Amino acid sequence: MSSTPRVATLKEVAERAGVHVSTASRVLRQSEPAGGWSESARRIREIADELGYQPNRWAASLRTRKTTTIGAVMTRLTDGVVATTYQGIEEAATRAGYSVLLSSPPDDLDAERRAIEMLAGRQVDGLLLGGLHIPGKPFIESLPVRDLPMVTVTRHADAGLPFVGADDRNGGILAARHLLDRGYTDLAVITGPAHASTGRDRTAGFVSALESAGVVLAPERIVESSFGVDGGVAAGRALLDAPRPPRAIFAVSDTVAIGVMGAARDLGIRIPDDVALIGFNDIPTVAQLPVPLTTIRSPAHRIGETAVRRLLDLVEGREPETIRLPVELVMRATT
Repeated sequence: MSSTPRVATLKEVAERAGVHVSTASRVLRQSEPAGGWSESARRIREIADELGYQPNRWAASLRTRKTTTIGAVMTRLTDGVVATTYQGIEEAATRAGYSVLLSSPPDDLDAERRAIEMLAGRQVDGLLLGGLHIPGKPFIESLPVRDLPMVTVTRHADAGLPFVGADDRNGGILAARHLLDRGYTDLAVITGPAHASTGRDRTAGFVSALESAGVVLAPERIVESSFGVDGGVAAGRALLDAPRPPRAIFAVSDTVAIGVMGAARDLGIRIPDDVALIGFNDIPTVAQLPVPLTTIRSPAHRIGETAVRRLLDLVEGREPETIRLPVELVMRATT
C-alpha cells in the first residue's frame, strides 16, 4: 500500500544547514537580492530543495497577512515581446516563492480597470501593470486599489508609480544615428498608437537625434499606426505610395516593420535598395526574414524579472526606483 511521503520541516532544514530556524525561514521566504545569494543562503536553499521542503503558505499568510501571490495585467499577451516579458515575470516570481495571477484584457481602459479590480479582489500582495492604455494619474487615483503596491511595466504613466521598461527614447536615438551614419537624410517614422508611451518615447528620441543633426521631419513623414502587422501595412503604404516616398523608415516595433515590408512588396519597392528599414524589439522572427531586419533589441525577459524584484521591494516596504534597461542596435540587411 502506497503512502504519502513525509514532508521535511523547516527545523530539519535549519539543523542540516547548521543555522537557527529563524535564519532558514528568512532565507527561504525572501526574494533573491540584487547582488545574488550569499554562500550560506545558497546552501540553505540547496538543502531545502534536497530535502523537498515546501513552505506552508497558508500558515505564513495568516501570520504575515500576505498571500505570496502577485497580480499581472498584461495587454496584448499574444505579442511576442509581451509574452517574453511575462515569461520573465513568471520565472522571477517562482524563484522568489510567489505565484502569479494573470489577466490579459484588451488594450482598453474599461477592460483594464475591470482586470485590476478583479486581481485586487483576489487579495494579491501587489500588481504589475503591463502595457496599459495611458494609465495616467486620474486613472490610477480612480482605482479602489491605490494602496496596493503597483509597478508599471513596458509602458509608463505620469502617476507617481515606479516603472520598469526599456530605454525607449535612447532606442530611437540609436535608430536615427544609425540611419544618419549610413547616409540617409530623407527619413520617416511610424510611431505606433498615440496612447502607448513606448512608441511616443521611441519617436521622441528619433526626432530629437535628427534635429540635433539638422534634419527636420515634415509632418507627413510622422505616421501613426497600430502595433500590429496590419497597421504597418497601412502606414507603410501611406508613406511609400506618396509622390515622394522616403529613403528610410523607422518603425517603432518589429511587427509594424514587417507590415511595411509587405506594403513595399505590394508596391514593387525593394528593401534596402529603394528604402531602408529599421524596427524595434528584435523579436525572433525578424532575423529569419528573406531580408533580415535591422532593429533595436530590447531586453524583454529582463524587464519582466526586474519588474518582479521592484514590486517585491514595494511589498517589503522599500521604495524602488524607476528603471530603464539599456537597448542595443542589431544591424542586418534592411539597412
